[in-house]
Amino acid sequence: MTASDYTLTDVFTRNARMRGDDIAFHHTRAVTHGDYLVRTQQLAAGLQRAGVAHGDRLAIVSRNRIEYLELIGAAARLGAIVCAVNWRLSAAEIALVLQGDEPRLMLVEDEFWHLMDMALEQTSAPEPIVMDSPRDGFRHLTSLYLAEACCGAVAVAADDPLLLIHTAWSDERPKAAMLTHRNLTANAIQLQLAWGLTPRDVHLCCLPLFHSTAISLTLATLLAGGSSVVMPAYDTAGALELIARHQVSLFAEFAPMLGGLLDADVHAPGQLASVRHVCGLDAPETILRFEASCPSGTFWTGYGQTEASGLVSLAPFRDAPGSVGFALPLCAVEIVDEEGKALAVGEVGEITMHGPCVFAGYWRRPADNERTLRSGRLHTGDSGHMDAQGRLWYSGRLASKELIKTGGENVYPGEVEAVLRQHPRLLDVAVIGVADAHWGEAVRAVCVAGDDAPPSEQEVIDFVGERIARYKRPRAVVFVPALPKKADGSNDRERIRALYG
Repeated sequence: MTASDYTLTDVFTRNARMRGDDIAFHHTRAVTHGDYLVRTQQLAAGLQRAGVAHGDRLAIVSRNRIEYLELIGAAARLGAIVCAVNWRLSAAEIALVLQGDEPRLMLVEDEFWHLMDMALEQTSAPEPIVMDSPRDGFRHLTSLYLAEACCGAVAVAADDPLLLIHTAWSDERPKAAMLTHRNLTANAIQLQLAWGLTPRDVHLCCLPLFHSTAISLTLATLLAGGSSVVMPAYDTAGALELIARHQVSLFAEFAPMLGGLLDADVHAPGQLASVRHVCGLDAPETILRFEASCPSGTFWTGYGQTEASGLVSLAPFRDAPGSVGFALPLCAVEIVDEEGKALAVGEVGEITMHGPCVFAGYWRRPADNERTLRSGRLHTGDSGHMDAQGRLWYSGRLASKELIKTGGENVYPGEVEAVLRQHPRLLDVAVIGVADAHWGEAVRAVCVAGDDAPPSEQEVIDFVGERIARYKRPRAVVFVPALPKKADGSNDRERIRALYG
């Protein structure tokens, strides 16, 4: 740690001093900025007494709640790292996450104990901490809040990791992106600037906190001295009621969330009147409908990656439909060719960037880090071009980065294909993403079945859903006599997409 280091603990301390009585979070109770600082100090003291030290990992399997955010604050004080586990994963996938992250402690919400019981049969266990109903033989989270104790001083640097966000499964193992204090603070600063956030702003935290988008908007609002309404599970009626009650001014969404809110608002108009900023991915007709219904609201389109701590570019959708906006102030974006040479305006190449938002690499993945962070830049694996005004236009994914984005979740075709190849009555498989009005993209399996009792479409879908996270299962299955192949015998994905996408 040096005199120039600035961590999230400094943000929380500043808020407590300047706005100690103002609300930081709404959930089952209101938490002020002063309360939040005290609670994170108490939890840090308890974690330290439990043996948690600088660099230790703390996993959490939980929906959005105040304790989730208090764990992040306590870890920031200790120099520990929070492993934000996606609770939509299967037990086998959670076991792989634990094997990779090797957390010292693991906080588990009641709802997910059935997953944990199965996951812990498949891997050596961290010590589980109960978050809700007491369980025999397990420590309860409340016992870790030490009201009378003081956390011993820990030197925490701006470049120390604070979060592990699991963003990719390209080789059937999770890749955990390491986001540092510097990354998260820089990203929060540029979002606060872009939207002009103030202490009066209220964020609806309706996306899961294992997503970088939810974290980045929560921290941007916190940095501004505003408050976040913490929503454990999204539902349209509940979201609309919270927006109206707390006068929510910003939130992030993925299709079909915004469309559902607009449909519900028709029956009781005006509930969205306080909303100034919505960002995310949605159909143009839904965006135009939102801005027509909410004249004071703006829909912001952008491009981002977990590896860049969230959003990289941003602009109002109405300014240039189809564009993903201008690079944010702390993101130096450049389009390069296959050799890494900068391309001219209008030329399509790989989107790369450098700046304080670029992650510290993947946890224990040196080969992937060398490839992704080569030449001092983050190579996103996505293609696009810049226009003469400096706007970024997204073109698609590079062939080397097969990815389907469905309802805000990343699905790697290779992972789904590996499961499908286990099916005894399938001879060959390919998985592609197809446009979907509801989810943005949907997973489609193109399969070659054996002649003897081929499976039904639903059997194939259920086969995948029983083995990995259900959001990764195909929404449709196409049976074909044979798959197009390249000269080397591999699937010709472009031809498969052209024929069956």
